[in-house]
Amino acid sequence: MGLSFDIAKRIAFNHQHSFSRFIIRLSIAATTLSVMAMIITLAFVNGFQHTVAGKIFSFWGHMRVQKYEAGKSLIAEETPLTMDSGIRQTIRLQTGVIRVQNFATKSAVIENKNEIEGVLIKGIDAGYDSTTLKPFMQSGYWINFADSSYSKEIIISKALANQLNIAVNDTVKVHFVSSIDDSRTYRKLLVKGIYKTGIEEYDKLFIMGDLRLIRRINEWRDDQSGGYEIFVNDYRQMDSISKSLSAALPAEWMSRTIREVYPNIFDWLDIQDVNRDVIFIVMSAVAIINLITCLLILILERTRMIGVLKALGASNWTIQKIFLYHASVITFTGIGLGAFLGIGICWLQQMTGFISLDEASYYVSQAPMEIIWWQVIAVVTGTALVCYGALLLPSILVRKISPVKAIQFR
Repeated sequence: MGLSFDIAKRIAFNHQHSFSRFIIRLSIAATTLSVMAMIITLAFVNGFQHTVAGKIFSFWGHMRVQKYEAGKSLIAEETPLTMDSGIRQTIRLQTGVIRVQNFATKSAVIENKNEIEGVLIKGIDAGYDSTTLKPFMQSGYWINFADSSYSKEIIISKALANQLNIAVNDTVKVHFVSSIDDSRTYRKLLVKGIYKTGIEEYDKLFIMGDLRLIRRINEWRDDQSGGYEIFVNDYRQMDSISKSLSAALPAEWMSRTIREVYPNIFDWLDIQDVNRDVIFIVMSAVAIINLITCLLILILERTRMIGVLKALGASNWTIQKIFLYHASVITFTGIGLGAFLGIGICWLQQMTGFISLDEASYYVSQAPMEIIWWQVIAVVTGTALVCYGALLLPSILVRKISPVKAIQFR
């Protein structure tokens, strides 16, 4: 490494108490804090977006295929479509599609002990894959579809159960209004299970029931449903898959991603990217400003040494390298500690969940962490490059120092 490295090592590991030593420790702490904050922020945003989006996809799938009606809300009751094996096969053959399921929704009013609440029944059939929903079950069991006419079992949310004082195995009245002649009817249905996704505005709205019940209420044929619910193997591809599928469907049918059906939560999740970027900018600025300040103080404190070295014939670049080596020790020590602490806190949160959140506001009860290793490497590498680039600026001050004046400097 040469003379510059040897001198930098002596300065860096000098144990004498001085103001510069305090500044060095402060700069290491600032760099550590910046890297740690960026890693934790990335892990939290990744985990938060993945967890909340996963809840939505588990409950509603990634895409929907329904009858097209101009001006009609995407969350209104569907116009029935006749299930077509050819179209179903077309959907299945789309790249990335892993599952296709029938569904329909129906507005209703649930009543228990003179308490009522408006709900939307999501009708499913015996072929519905419940594996994505069962993790949300709080108590009770999944719907039994063995009944020859239609199952009289439903699953409601914990929020609705608490609001109407409903327990598992209670029988409730569910009132319907016919979409044909506005006549009113009701069914007595058994609450078989209670679920909770944590997305309260939807938990309070949706209950799960038999698709055949909706067919009977709406007077649909047995080969009709509200549409197809589609799952894909990579949710990041759902926009392109939906666009491709729309081109393959009949003109009166449409494909929409769940982001288009329920945009409010996804828009809110996208805002987290802005928060992440703001934290990145602030933490990067803190690290750069601290390192530049630290290096300036080191140069000023070692002015006489610089003068002596110049008088002995050392080049400007040789002297610059002394401070760059010294600053590199500070930078990489801070980055190493920051990465260690950041990853450690993320891992501890994954194991213990010691950071809790208000589920009503954030849709999760614990701060979810998802470490993506290439992002950690990018943070470490990017911080090192940016900080090292910033360190070149104050080191140029060495060139401006006169040997005679530097030796006389007090």
